[in-house]
Amino acid sequence: MQSYTYSPQGVCTKAITFTIDDGKIHDIHFMGGCPGNLTAISKLLEGAEAKNVVETLKGNDCGGRGTSCADQLALAVEQALAQTKII
Repeated sequence: MQSYTYSPQGVCTKAITFTIDDGKIHDIHFMGGCPGNLTAISKLLEGAEAKNVVETLKGNDCGGRGTSCADQLALAVEQALAQTKII
């Protein structure tokens, strides 16, 4: 199981941590941001296929920022998968 920490850009969240094990995402935590929404995202995605997380969340916008915490998670997972050469 590999752990990752990502520093998002353009959103309220200051850091995102998660693990990927056998292509599935686990233990997602957002530091800062909207706690209710981000806790819900973490619970909904627990055990999801990492590739599907990227496909589902990438490009999600928050208030015209051009990104969102969900989009930043997608970018973080995409980067992690590229490092492990899964995608």
